[in-house]
Amino acid sequence: METYRYRTVEKNVMSMIDAGALGLGDKLPSLRSLSARLGVSVSTVNQAYLELERKGIIEARARSGFFVRHRSKRLPRTETAPTPMAQPRPVTRIGLIQSVLESVGAADRVALDVIAPGPQRMPLRELGRITAAMVRAEPERAMGYAPIPGDPMLIHQIAYRSMEFGIPAGPDDPLITSGCMEALYLSLRSICRRGDTVLIQSPTYYCFLQLLETLGLRAIEVPSDPEHGVSPRELARALKTFDIAACVLAPNFNNPDSSLTPDEAKREIVSMLAGRDIPLVEDDVYSDLHFGPKRPGTFKQFDEKGLVLLCSSFSKTIAPGFRVGWMLPGRYRQKALEIKATTNVSSSAPAQMAIAEYLRQGRMERHLKKLRTDLERQMDTMQLHLGRHFPAGTRVTHPVGGAVLWLELPKSVDSVELFFQARAEGVGIAPGAIFSTQDKFANYIRLSCGYPWTDEVEQGVRTLGRLAGSMCRP
Repeated sequence: METYRYRTVEKNVMSMIDAGALGLGDKLPSLRSLSARLGVSVSTVNQAYLELERKGIIEARARSGFFVRHRSKRLPRTETAPTPMAQPRPVTRIGLIQSVLESVGAADRVALDVIAPGPQRMPLRELGRITAAMVRAEPERAMGYAPIPGDPMLIHQIAYRSMEFGIPAGPDDPLITSGCMEALYLSLRSICRRGDTVLIQSPTYYCFLQLLETLGLRAIEVPSDPEHGVSPRELARALKTFDIAACVLAPNFNNPDSSLTPDEAKREIVSMLAGRDIPLVEDDVYSDLHFGPKRPGTFKQFDEKGLVLLCSSFSKTIAPGFRVGWMLPGRYRQKALEIKATTNVSSSAPAQMAIAEYLRQGRMERHLKKLRTDLERQMDTMQLHLGRHFPAGTRVTHPVGGAVLWLELPKSVDSVELFFQARAEGVGIAPGAIFSTQDKFANYIRLSCGYPWTDEVEQGVRTLGRLAGSMCRP
């Protein structure tokens, strides 16, 4: 509760700065006066002031108090530009995507392109201790093949946790995969044939496009609104116009625009697809990273015919390197299991055992609560600094969850050229061109907020702003 109180105080002060009630150089209310006005402790106000000082918004002066150091300059929201619906087309983005993926795992740059919690945000010691204990206790089980569907204890924990969130999952429903990407691969292999047309939202995660290209599938894009995600009306229009074999959607904090599709829209979309017997692959990898008090619902919650294949993983929350994901494949479970058996047989046994025990001990929810607070704070700090360093005309999303920001730069900025220039200066970004089969995000970039805010990250943002500004025409 104390964490949320200081965030409330911080937002109150920021609202005064945003509204102009506190200007550059103005003195902030004393700790005691603001404490009395907001009904919180003096220590809570002090914590909020220290956080604002860390962000560079205010500064402390000896024996004088706190003063506004910078006027808050937040960028306006990114908006959806209406575009005509294009014909289904082959996906041809692998070359550029591979260039972006080359830097994954590199330690010699500012990693604003990788969506994962920084090492400081992961439960490394806890998982290390648990892994070592599990291997010592059951070495034969840990060093052998896990069952093809997955470790029974992990399957049990995932089913139990899914039911807690209202997601229907029996004790034998989940299949364990090597990350979410394998779950998506198994899903598409189970429901599509080469040459089929798959509906995706636009923008969408570039690895979806890479997967579609690898499988020889064609894509039809429907727009994703930065706030509300995919509209049932747009989806209905596509279904009437094209022969859609399957859909791949990320309703909760879509990568890259972090859009959140309302639960009622999810229900309507599932019903619409069920009426046509069209399967829906749901990427649910970011739902745990919500900033509000309640985890958003899923398509799977409204699935009555087994047509929704939910895919997720622990890569964005606790252990990217463990590569442990899972899927709830509905009526396609047997087909997915057959493909899994002929793909990689089974996923890592010790990693599954460790995560199962981590969940059993009840550590996950405590960790997520802190991680969500940290991500929201990092995202807020990033938005403030983008407003200071990026050129006029830049817009940015204002997410309520997830771990990325989607920036719309002035039209003259080529995001691919910016990507290569930034990489040469040790900064990683994801250019907008790789998030669509069409050429409509050429001046967009995606920035990750997963790593803690440091002087190095600030310098990386400053460098990006300088490079983007140099590409702007007068």
